[in-house]
Amino acid sequence: MVELRARWGDLVPGAARLADELIARYVERNRRAYRDHYLDIVLTALDSLIQLSTDPTSVRLAAWFHRAVHEPGGTPVDDAEASAQLAERLLPQYAVPPIRIAEVARLIRLTGRLAAPPPDSYAPPRRDANGDVLLDAVNAILGSDPSRYVVHTAEVRRDATDRRAALEQRYDEVRELLDGHLYRTQLARQRLGPIARLNLETELAGLDSELPAPWRGWQQAALSATATFTAIASAVAAVAASGASWQIPTAQDEAGWPPVALAIVAFFSAPVLFRCARRASQTARLIAGGVVAVAVTGLLIAWAQTPRTSAVVGVGLRVPLMISALLLLLVAGTAGLTATLLRTRTARYLPTRNLGQQLAWLAAPVAVALVLLLIVQPLSRNYVLSSNERVDGPAREAGKSSPSVLDGNVAWVSKSVAGSGAEEAIGTRYGIAIPRPSGVVEMLDAATGVLRWRYSRSDSDEKPVITATGNGEYVLAQFADVGYLLLDANTGRRKAAWPGRSRDHFIQQAQPLLTGERSGKLHGVDPDGHERWTYEPGGCTDVGAISTAETVVAFISHTCTDEPDQMAALDAQSGKKLWTKTSSDTYRRPVVVAGLVVVAEPGGDSDVPVALTAIEPSTGDIRWRWPVPKAWACRTLLNAAGKYLIVVDCPGPSTLENRKTVVTAIDANTGQTAWQTLAPISPRMKVTVTADGRVVSLGQGSTGCVATVINRAGFRQVALPTGIVCGRDPRAIGNLVLTSGSDTVIALR
Repeated sequence: MVELRARWGDLVPGAARLADELIARYVERNRRAYRDHYLDIVLTALDSLIQLSTDPTSVRLAAWFHRAVHEPGGTPVDDAEASAQLAERLLPQYAVPPIRIAEVARLIRLTGRLAAPPPDSYAPPRRDANGDVLLDAVNAILGSDPSRYVVHTAEVRRDATDRRAALEQRYDEVRELLDGHLYRTQLARQRLGPIARLNLETELAGLDSELPAPWRGWQQAALSATATFTAIASAVAAVAASGASWQIPTAQDEAGWPPVALAIVAFFSAPVLFRCARRASQTARLIAGGVVAVAVTGLLIAWAQTPRTSAVVGVGLRVPLMISALLLLLVAGTAGLTATLLRTRTARYLPTRNLGQQLAWLAAPVAVALVLLLIVQPLSRNYVLSSNERVDGPAREAGKSSPSVLDGNVAWVSKSVAGSGAEEAIGTRYGIAIPRPSGVVEMLDAATGVLRWRYSRSDSDEKPVITATGNGEYVLAQFADVGYLLLDANTGRRKAAWPGRSRDHFIQQAQPLLTGERSGKLHGVDPDGHERWTYEPGGCTDVGAISTAETVVAFISHTCTDEPDQMAALDAQSGKKLWTKTSSDTYRRPVVVAGLVVVAEPGGDSDVPVALTAIEPSTGDIRWRWPVPKAWACRTLLNAAGKYLIVVDCPGPSTLENRKTVVTAIDANTGQTAWQTLAPISPRMKVTVTADGRVVSLGQGSTGCVATVINRAGFRQVALPTGIVCGRDPRAIGNLVLTSGSDTVIALR
């Protein structure tokens, strides 16, 4: 009190009693906030700023009076108004001029709105030197010693009647103060600004821990995390792009530095954007905007330089990866720029990380990783697949072929299919598919041989491997360096693309579609590449399989152990194991006939089986066993033709002198021989079997190419027209027999 009394001095001559009354108000027993030490801090700060005022006396009187009236729980506006009225009532008693009393009252009322962000003192709408000095002195408590400031804030909270409401109000006030200029005068900013901001930030952190607001600041944290991790994802995509080519085939002058440069820019952008997102300065906004500008410029350049696809030029994987990397960098820069603007609009300071902020930082990298795996990677692959494919050909209805009667005439001859022949043709419900070099699949009309559609890829220069699936509705084509593509057999449009890992699979059978993996696993796969199930018999195994409509029979051979070979049956839809059996040796040449799986029992080191065994696939029971004559010595070909199993062999030693072939039809329902025909032709000639059980082969006759037909009725030979290449294998699709010409496919009538 003595020190405060000394500060009054002769501020108002003859007003010692007024000074005592004011001091008594600040130290009265029922006052819990804004006590004498608070007034001492205000007056001390005022001494260092008073030279900036135009009416020092009025400013000092306003400082003494501004909290002379204080009701517990009262608002600053109420206190300021009551204190101003007190000054207006007391000062006239001490001969203070009315004009000064009015100025004092005005200044006191200004102190009621301290929490509002002050105007920028560099460009004020109206200069108020007295008000600036007084308000800076009153706000000097913000820049006091931290221990003194903690005591002051504790007193203010204790003084409030509703603690929770007071905490929430104070939280908003502190955020507003931190978001603006704490002091009006440059002198106060220099002397008090740094410690005041530190005190307020410490107070805000304490308030944040006391208030139940676990999600506060999550938007800012989410933007910061998005900017950081998306920039890292951009660098990852750019690194992946460096290992790919811009176009296919790769141009000799193709530059390899752009993806490397982009990866470097994106990598260093991550920490830069992290810092920018946590600031609200003009520099931070310029840097984040610069990242956005780089990304936009790169996108425009990449788009302009994208190769124009043709039959010989395709788009490489680098194109979508570079575009994806630039888009990710654009998202990162935009997130960083938005974060700087959000900080400007809300608060420059975010309290200690709470639950919301922590979850935002955890969710951001997970979201970015999912974007890379589920969006960027599939879109890049689909972009390359779509950009490099084309379907040509007239849109015509599929015709129905007539069975080949093999009378020596030709039904039709296709246009040139250079590099392909009839032996590679497959039958579908909508025609005959032919694979061609340079990544081409053609569909020929089965009735006329006219081209229905041509599917080609500019990113593959090898002949695809094709097979029919989906009951002839689709063509599954394996393209080198691309994977398996599912084509609609009617239109040639791509329906699905298997993932890249499918290149480690090989087709076991296409009805239903099965694939075997080199790691010893068996997969049940739908036509679109979706795996229904996986069967893993164990390590060191080779797995083969064949399937009926309902059951898959797997043949398991142990390669590095002495365990016996096995057979296992799986449900074709679910992969559930139905039964397992041990076999003394590996069964060979499985074929499905009339719902049964027929296998050849090996006969030691010879290729000739001991017997043919029919197995019920659902139970594993043996339905019948057909002994192979011991005299037979050739390769014993097995083919299904309706309800018959057609067996082709030679009835004697496999020597050059042996010029006979025996064809046997076995009824699959009974295991009995239905018919057998012996023909005087070489057993080494390759044959094909039609759906009605005819065995057809080609050979060189005295006058040209001759077709040999063996069936129930016997044996006959038919001279064929010129142009058919006898050295190439025939192909039966249903009852239509195809042969090869010079770069053509020929259907026999």
